[in-house]
Amino acid sequence: MEKEIDARGLLCPEPVLMTRRTLDKMSSGTLRVLVSTAAAQENVTRLAESMGWKVAVAAAGDDIILTLRK
Repeated sequence: MEKEIDARGLLCPEPVLMTRRTLDKMSSGTLRVLVSTAAAQENVTRLAESMGWKVAVAAAGDDIILTLRK
């Protein structure tokens, strides 16, 4: 089952904290994280990769979609 976090418009560290709370409850699967800044993209990507998740990045207008898979 795919989960989604909408962290658009939030400043760091909030997108990272939201992602961490969700990943801590998931051992595998897919998580989509929507962010609106490059800093949030970089920080969420760094967190996910450090926890062993693969990260794919896509742009959707002004938003950034991070798809985390494990």
